[in-house]
Amino acid sequence: MTNANEPSGQPQPQISPTSTAVPELRTAAHSRRAFLFKLSLYLNGAVGAVLAVPILGYLLGPAFRKDASYKFWISLGPVSNFPEGETRLVDYRNPVTTESDGETGNVACWVRHIQGNQFQVFAINCAHLGCPVRWFEQSKLFMCPCHGGAYYEDGSRASGPPERGLFQYEFSIAGNNLMINAGQMPTLSNSACLKKPLVQIAPNPSAKDQEETSWPA
Repeated sequence: MTNANEPSGQPQPQISPTSTAVPELRTAAHSRRAFLFKLSLYLNGAVGAVLAVPILGYLLGPAFRKDASYKFWISLGPVSNFPEGETRLVDYRNPVTTESDGETGNVACWVRHIQGNQFQVFAINCAHLGCPVRWFEQSKLFMCPCHGGAYYEDGSRASGPPERGLFQYEFSIAGNNLMINAGQMPTLSNSACLKKPLVQIAPNPSAKDQEETSWPA
C-alpha cells in the first residue's frame, strides 16, 4: 500500500497564473467600455443642451416676452422737426434689439405731418415684398424701386403689384414729442392704409370730334 500523503507517480495539475488574470482583464475592459459609453452620453447631452438653448429661446421667447416691452413706444423727436405738409425720413432704434445687433437695429420710417396733431407714420417697406420705398415730393408719390409699386401721399395704393397700402405705425403726441408704437413692427395683422379705387380718366373730346358729332340747328 502506498501512503496517501506520499506523492503519486502522476504529475499534479499546475494552475497557470494567466487563467486567473483573464477574467480580471475582461472585467477591467468592460468597466472601461461602460465608463467611456457613459462619458460619451454625458458629453452628447451637454452639447445637445448647449445647441438647444438658442433654439428654445427663439421659439419660446415671444411667449415669455412681456407685453410692455413688446409694445414699446419711442420718440421720433419734437413735433417741430416735422413741418406741416411735408413727409420726412426718420431713423429710430428698434427697442427689441440688443447691442450686438449693431446697425441692423436701426429702422427707418416715413413721417407725414398733415396738420396740427394729425400725422401718418409709414413703414419704409413696400407692402408687396418689403423693398424700401422712396418719397418723391414732386409727384406726391411713394415709389418702390424693385417692382414698380406706387402709393399716394396718404399711403394708399396707387398702382403696381402691391394689393394694399403702406403699413402704418400707431402714433401719439406726448408733450412736444411724436411717439410711435415701435415694439410691434407693422405686419399683416396691423392696420394699413385703405385701398383707393382706381379712377378711370376719360379722354376729353377734341373740337373736331365735337363738330362731327354735333347736329346742325
